[in-house]
Amino acid sequence: QVQLVESGGGLVQAGGSLRLSCQASGRTFSNYGIGWFRQAPGKEREFVSAITKTGGITEYGDSVKGRFTITIDNAKNTVYLQMNSLKFEDTAVYYCAARWGTIAIMASSYDYWGQGTQVTVSS
Repeated sequence: QVQLVESGGGLVQAGGSLRLSCQASGRTFSNYGIGWFRQAPGKEREFVSAITKTGGITEYGDSVKGRFTITIDNAKNTVYLQMNSLKFEDTAVYYCAARWGTIAIMASSYDYWGQGTQVTVSS
């Protein structure tokens, strides 16, 4: 089993920045992918970004490209999501997820999920 714990959410004004963290613990293999998803009230879960354990492959959703950056610190088993130029429409609960192998953009491809962290952007 893999446990994921997100942190770093909060309230920020539009145009501001936040950095989310996802710390993994438990059973980890040499190769896995971590993804970030978000879900706003009344909407489906949306792919935000993903990264492989090596950091060699990253992917971003169209709505966050150029504003969000995903990185990984393998020494800390932690993935970070730096969110800049935040918009009101970025308001959502953000979840990190893990899967064995490479990254994927579909939520159903992930096996383990964190509890989520709320990000609220005021306009």
